[in-house]
Amino acid sequence: MLSRACGTEFTAAVARIEHRGRPVFERAYGTTRDDAFARPVYVDTRFDLASLTKLFSATAALQCVADGAIALDEPLTRWFPRWKGTPHETITLRRILAHDAGFNSGADFRQLLGYNVEEYALDRELIGVPGEKVVYSDLGFIALGALLERVRGAALTRVVRDAGAMYRPALPEHRDIPATEDDGWRGRVQGVVHDEKAYFMGGVAGHAGLFGTAADVARLGERFLGALCGRGSNGLPIELVSDATREQAADPVLRRGLGWALKTSDQNSCGPRFSASSFGHTGFVGTCIWADPAADLQGVLLTNTVYFGRRDTVGLRAAFYSALVDEVAA
Repeated sequence: MLSRACGTEFTAAVARIEHRGRPVFERAYGTTRDDAFARPVYVDTRFDLASLTKLFSATAALQCVADGAIALDEPLTRWFPRWKGTPHETITLRRILAHDAGFNSGADFRQLLGYNVEEYALDRELIGVPGEKVVYSDLGFIALGALLERVRGAALTRVVRDAGAMYRPALPEHRDIPATEDDGWRGRVQGVVHDEKAYFMGGVAGHAGLFGTAADVARLGERFLGALCGRGSNGLPIELVSDATREQAADPVLRRGLGWALKTSDQNSCGPRFSASSFGHTGFVGTCIWADPAADLQGVLLTNTVYFGRRDTVGLRAAFYSALVDEVAA
């Protein structure tokens, strides 16, 4: 299925399947670009992870909770005094991680010209009461990145470094990273973050900016899946793992845990064959992970689908996860 899609849906892909904590399939497809500058893709090729970055940020936040540095349900005014006496005053870490803190979803990059993006995210008027409704929010996770730096007293590049993923790959590595969109103002984006807000932040943000391999993403997923299936969680208490992977905010399209999205219907990108207990996340450039505790199974698919334009890739992802179930069952 991925071989057929290579060259039309994406130029590059790496698929990795793990069952009971062990890899059972890993394969690379295609090249970094669809032109004379193309290089082969390998299983250890780094991709722009896009919004999978949010999972790494969320996990870093949960580690802060585990270490006693912050509580899930305390107001964040200790770290953001500017929020005292404002509608932001009741925002908690739980609400940010569940995407129902009231933040706007994002901002067109043209709105951000001349702004400090972090300040913009922290100060922009809320569009809802914290805890009222789910609005998937980049701005909320930009605020999370700022919070992590304050709680840990260190730069985000040091705080969010779990599982091998990294911000701002070195220049010599850029040509080996699959290119993403030709966005009309930067040209063909390769080796630097695709997300415009993260780009304006120097490539380091809580919502986007990490580059990593399929194994890096799977390693993060195993911290949660492994804990739920009795293999341990590498430092996270099982209570936090359980909270992260069960409903914290209801939504008819995609329920929310803490950082993780939860399967809500067969129309979600994990498709019909993953169980109702499944949790996962997607990234705009064509990245995704889903894990199913009922089958002790996870799959990571890293692609650069935006190379050929911004179009819906739910069908491609769902087909991958259905094929994944067949692969393990074979």
